Amino acid sequence: MSAASRLSVNVNAIAMLRNRRDLPWPSVTGLAALAMEAGAKGITVHPRPDERHIRKTDVFDLAELIEERFPNKELCLEGYPSPDFLKLVEEARPEQVLFVPDDPTQNTSDHGWDFSKDTGNLETAIAAAKEWAVTVSLFCDPDPDAPAHAARLGAERIEIYTGPYGACHASPDQAARELDKVVAAAEAARDAGLGVNAGHDLTVENIPPLIERVPFIREMSIGHGFTADALVYGFAESVKRFRSAMGEL
Repeated sequence: MSAASRLSVNVNAIAMLRNRRDLPWPSVTGLAALAMEAGAKGITVHPRPDERHIRKTDVFDLAELIEERFPNKELCLEGYPSPDFLKLVEEARPEQVLFVPDDPTQNTSDHGWDFSKDTGNLETAIAAAKEWAVTVSLFCDPDPDAPAHAARLGAERIEIYTGPYGACHASPDQAARELDKVVAAAEAARDAGLGVNAGHDLTVENIPPLIERVPFIREMSIGHGFTADALVYGFAESVKRFRSAMGEL
């Protein structure tokens, strides 16, 4: 019997491809269903204000899909805690929300929260999400000091930004140094009583060293690398490939 999945498939890239035409394919919900049928624990989306990939309607369609067909799976909404995004969280009621410090014009999330700045709005957003019974995660750089700040604000989990680690695909020595930073942050989060997620530029090649060092990671949100893999192997097979890389199959 296989272990419980850690894989949350980010389908932003699928929505971006769909949006190139005024057509309903590729289907965001259809491919999300394929991923969950194949064993993914859930789906992650990051709706941007300009809806350049995921649209608000996609969020509600995915929430309905999970409620009706996959009640044991999870939807994670990722976004900056603006009033509009918080309204979407309140209405959609995902299982988890990941608050990121993104500017709306950014192509992707590429840094964690700077906890040295005013975090009053973030604290308010966390309290609101908890009132809606939504698990709160904060996007953090691979910094061992970050988890304590996240815990003080009331977060239940952090997601460690693994972009610097993933960017070292051509430099094993640098990858090892970046991995050490991820491990230090993960261990600090565990010590602070927080759940540990990870995401950004994770692949079937760089996940095994990470999971060997941090076996207590509870979720990996993967979009770009997963979609690139699925273009070759197909959605269902890529779920198996990534879960195998995580030591689950």
